[in-house]
Amino acid sequence: MNADASRTARSPRVAVYSGTFDPWTLGHDDVARRAAQLFDEVIVAVAMAHHKKTRFSLQERMDLVADAGAAMPGRVRVLPFDGLIMDFCRQQGAHAVVRGIRNMTDFDYEAQMAAMNRKLYPAVETVFLLPQAELQCISSTLVREIAMLGGDVSQMVSPAVAQRLQPQPLQA
Repeated sequence: MNADASRTARSPRVAVYSGTFDPWTLGHDDVARRAAQLFDEVIVAVAMAHHKKTRFSLQERMDLVADAGAAMPGRVRVLPFDGLIMDFCRQQGAHAVVRGIRNMTDFDYEAQMAAMNRKLYPAVETVFLLPQAELQCISSTLVREIAMLGGDVSQMVSPAVAQRLQPQPLQA
């Protein structure tokens, strides 16, 4: 049986890539594209993030991610989620959680989360992916701050995100 035949004979391999994505950066995009090469479907799970004050609403963040995912038709789906990511994985029939790792600080945090998630739902593996080296310095927090101070974020986010990050004129 060839690889394509065995792929159709089994259930699709689904991965969940979760985060606040406030905003979606080129680093996020790189991780999602890499995951889409490894899995049959990648669900980008955009967190409602009640505990954080986000720059963009949940719907705006989902729209920005969906715009980026349009370049990967059929492979990437965008859904909102609230609560435990392992509960979301169970509901979606996911096999893996994808996490982007930029540095050792990320690794320390993500390794702890992966161990806890394994206790909550052992059927789901955590897969760590490194973004391209030139994207590893990008974080949503830094992008928001640079944009707020009038800096150029065009090498860190898509043109659509860069436009949305432009300071809004004050209302008279």
